[in-house]
Amino acid sequence: MASRTVEFQVEVAAPVETVWARLVSAEGFNYEMRPWVTMTMPAAARGLSVETVPLGVPLGRAWLRLFGVVPFDYDRLCIVELEPGRRFLERSTMASMRVWEHERTAAATPAGTRVTDRVTFTPRLPLTPLIGPLARGICAFFAHRQRRLRDYYA
Repeated sequence: MASRTVEFQVEVAAPVETVWARLVSAEGFNYEMRPWVTMTMPAAARGLSVETVPLGVPLGRAWLRLFGVVPFDYDRLCIVELEPGRRFLERSTMASMRVWEHERTAAATPAGTRVTDRVTFTPRLPLTPLIGPLARGICAFFAHRQRRLRDYYA
C-alpha cells in the first residue's frame, strides 16, 4: 500500500500561547477548514481539551462534512503524543484512509509563531496510481488551512 508524507509551514504574527490555544480548539480548526469542510467532535471528546484527552485511546468518529453540511468521511480520532503548548500527533484511521497521521507543531519565532503540519497518509483502497493526485488535493487543503490561519492573525 502506497503512503505519502507532505509538510507545510506558515508563520503567523501572534504569540505561540495564543496560536496554540486556537490550533487545538474546534472553533479554530473549523475556521481553518471552512468553507470547504468542517469536522464534528466525537461524543467521547465532549468536555475534553487536547491537554486532558487520554493518549492512545480512540475517541470515536469525528465526521467531516462538505460545506459544513454533507458528511463525506470520518476520522477515528486518536491523539497518541502531546507536548502541551507545542505539539500533538494524531494517528487515526478514516473511512478513506488506512493511515492518517497528522503532526502539528507551534514554535515561537521573533515575528510570532511558526506552525508546521506534517501529514502521512495511506489510502484504504489500492489507489497507487492516484496517490499523486490525492497528495496534491491534501496539499491544496492544508495550504488553504494555513492561509486561513495566517489571515486570521493578519
